[in-house]
Amino acid sequence: MLTKTNAIVLSKIRYGDHDVIVKCYTKSRGVVSYILRGVLKSKKSNSKIAYYLPLSQLEIEENFRPKQSLHYITDVKLSVPYQYMHTNILKGAVVMFLSEILTTTLKEEEANPSLYEFLETTLQWLDHETEFANFHLLFLLELSKHLGFYPDTSQSNFPYFNLRSGSFELKPQTPYTISGENLVLMKQLLGIKFDSLNSLKLHSKQRQSFLNLLLLYFELHLSDFRKPKSLQVFNEVFH
Repeated sequence: MLTKTNAIVLSKIRYGDHDVIVKCYTKSRGVVSYILRGVLKSKKSNSKIAYYLPLSQLEIEENFRPKQSLHYITDVKLSVPYQYMHTNILKGAVVMFLSEILTTTLKEEEANPSLYEFLETTLQWLDHETEFANFHLLFLLELSKHLGFYPDTSQSNFPYFNLRSGSFELKPQTPYTISGENLVLMKQLLGIKFDSLNSLKLHSKQRQSFLNLLLLYFELHLSDFRKPKSLQVFNEVFH
């Protein structure tokens, strides 16, 4: 069945000598994997692979067959042409890191309009913004909302936060309880808008510490989550 949908590229891997498998988060079906036959075979067909850079936003025509694990893309074009996302070294590091996170965390093969809109709008924001050093911190925190474990803010005045339960507490209950500087930063990020991120003045060690905390938070709530392989490179770029 031929249908059109918007899609965000999560990852791609080579399959055999000339084929590529692309995993996308689509607006109409959630996570879908497509096989691009012969895309590496010639210079002419190889030009098509340029559409499938990580986190590219596409408009595709797909041949979707419900009982198969791999589907086909019959036509593709950019729905949102990025200006700087894949040419700016720092933004490229963010893209590499977040695409790995999203490939690991997004599993559902069904539509989730609010999640798709979140990805669509925040990636466009990143493409155009000139100051984005804190972007990934808020992105991950907001992503947890769509994955079902956003912090419970009903007692956000309490002096501790339990990473395992996702709630604020009066006393530390587990080894996964945080306080101090990381707690202050979490409270600042909760409810903040992306346009206000520049008001947070953080140095690299503060960012790395809070990022490690967020990755642990994801590990505690997603059984198959692992720290991205690109984490070390990412930290080096933003050192």
